[in-house]
Amino acid sequence: MKVTFPHMGYLWIPVSALLRKLGLDVVVPPPITRRTLSLGVQHAPEFACFPLKLNLGNFMEAYERGADTIIMAGGVGPCRFGYYAQVQQEILWDLGYKMKMVVLEPPKGHWWGLWKRIRWLIGERSVRDLWRALGFAWHKFVALDAIERAACWARPRAAAPRDVRRAVETAVRWVHEAETADQVREAREEGVSLVRSHAVRSLRDPLKVGIVGEIYTLLEPFANYRLEEKLGALGVEVDRSLYLSDWIRAHVVLDALRVSGEHEVKQAAQPYAPHFVGGHGQDTVGRTVLYARHGFDGVIQVMPFTCMPEIVAQSILPRVAHDYGIAVLTLIVDEHSADAGIQTRLEAFVDLLRRRRSKKKHDAVARAQAGK
Repeated sequence: MKVTFPHMGYLWIPVSALLRKLGLDVVVPPPITRRTLSLGVQHAPEFACFPLKLNLGNFMEAYERGADTIIMAGGVGPCRFGYYAQVQQEILWDLGYKMKMVVLEPPKGHWWGLWKRIRWLIGERSVRDLWRALGFAWHKFVALDAIERAACWARPRAAAPRDVRRAVETAVRWVHEAETADQVREAREEGVSLVRSHAVRSLRDPLKVGIVGEIYTLLEPFANYRLEEKLGALGVEVDRSLYLSDWIRAHVVLDALRVSGEHEVKQAAQPYAPHFVGGHGQDTVGRTVLYARHGFDGVIQVMPFTCMPEIVAQSILPRVAHDYGIAVLTLIVDEHSADAGIQTRLEAFVDLLRRRRSKKKHDAVARAQAGK
C-alpha cells in the first residue's frame, strides 16, 4: 500500500511525517501546477468547486508516482466538500485509476467510525505509537504556522519580498528535515528568526488586511495566486484568519470532545449569521467583524467559484462593511482566473485603503482643530 493525500499549502510536511512514523509507505503529492489544474478540469464536472478539480488532478499525478491509496478528509453540513471523496473516487475509477479512498470524517464526539479507518491504516501499530506520531506531526504544524506568520509580518518591511520567500523556503526545509520534536522546535526558532531578519524597513503603521474565506483557497498559494506575497510586495501586513494548527485545535480536538471552539468568532457573527451555514461561511463573517473591531484597514474574502457557504457570507459582508466602516474585497477564483487580473484588483484595493486612511487622518486633524 502506497498512501497519498491532498496537497494544500505545507500540509504535506506534517502529514507525511505522521504517516511515515506509523510505518506507511508515503507518496508525497506533488506541488500544484498548471498541469495539475489541467488534469482536474478535464475530468471533473464543469461546475465542481475549484479545490475538487485541483485535488483530482493532484491524485492523478500521485498515481503516476505509484500511489494506490488516498487518505481524504470528510465533511459535514451544507457544503459540497462532504461529497468530494465519493465524486473523486468514481471519476478516478472510471478513468482506470484503481485507487482506494480512505475517508476520515470529523469525529464530532463519535470516535468509532474514525478509529476503524485509522486502525485499518496503521495495522498492528499501538495507540502509543499513534499518539507519538500525532505529537510529532503537531510540532511540525505549529512550526510551519509560526514561520508563515513571521513571513506575513516581514514581507511589507523587506527590501525585496523575494528575499522573504527564499527565507521561508529555507525555514520550511529545516522543519521538514527535522527528525525529533526538539529538532522541530529548534527549526521553528531559527526559521522564524531568519524570516524576520529580512525586515529591514521601519514601518510604524503599515496597512493591515485580514484574509478570510474557504480553507483550501486560503492555504494553497496556487489556488489564491500567492495572495499574501502580492499584498506584502504592496506594503501590506496580512493576517490570515486560518492556520492549520488553529483549525485542528478548534475543529478536530475541541469538536471531538464536543466542546465548542472559537466562541469570540461565533459571537461576532451572531447579528449577521447566527447559524452554521457550512464550510467556513460563518467564520468568514465573524472574522471580518473582529478585524474591523481591531482596526484593520480592510478584509479580503477569497473563495472558489460556486462555493455555497462563502456565497452566503459574501451576501452578508456588505452589511458588515457598512456597519463597521471597513473596506471588503471578494476574490472569486477558478480555472479561468488570471494572475494579472488578481494583481490589478489588489493594487486598486490597496490604493483605496491608502486613500481611506489618509482621509481618516485628515478628518481627525480637522475635528481636533475645530475643537480648539
